[in-house]
Amino acid sequence: MGMKDQFQDKAKDLADKAKDKMGQGQDEAAERGQQRDEVSERMQREEDRMDQDYDV
Repeated sequence: MGMKDQFQDKAKDLADKAKDKMGQGQDEAAERGQQRDEVSERMQREEDRMDQDYDV
């Protein structure tokens, strides 16, 4: 295997690792967004419940 092939293999490995990391970052961001939505929904339900308590 020549030096050129070694560099090409290393470059391909690094590119693959970078793609994997980007995918992980996107997955983590989507998960955080989903958690934020769940918290917002929970807070809204609590506010609605408190509003109902005051209406009584």
